[in-house]
Amino acid sequence: MINVSRLSDTEFEVTVQAASTTTHRVTASTEDVQRLTGGDTLAETLLEKSFEFLLERESNTSILSTFDLLVIGRYFPEYEREMVAHFGG
Repeated sequence: MINVSRLSDTEFEVTVQAASTTTHRVTASTEDVQRLTGGDTLAETLLEKSFEFLLERESNTSILSTFDLLVIGRYFPEYEREMVAHFGG
């Protein structure tokens, strides 16, 4: 289970409950959220989908504890393309 809580306009806490529960602090700029989603999607929804993307590729214990959302693309180059395709951004 993935739970996303907004801490500020650009900072979020994501809790992933799996075999082990992990907590992650993620920053996501308004501009990045709009670009990846087409502007009609809440940042929380993008983060939830982004963590689903990550969990298809690695365990929650392997996900960085603090990172900027676009860092995902450094590890998985298909990330941004898949988010844009999913949300129609």
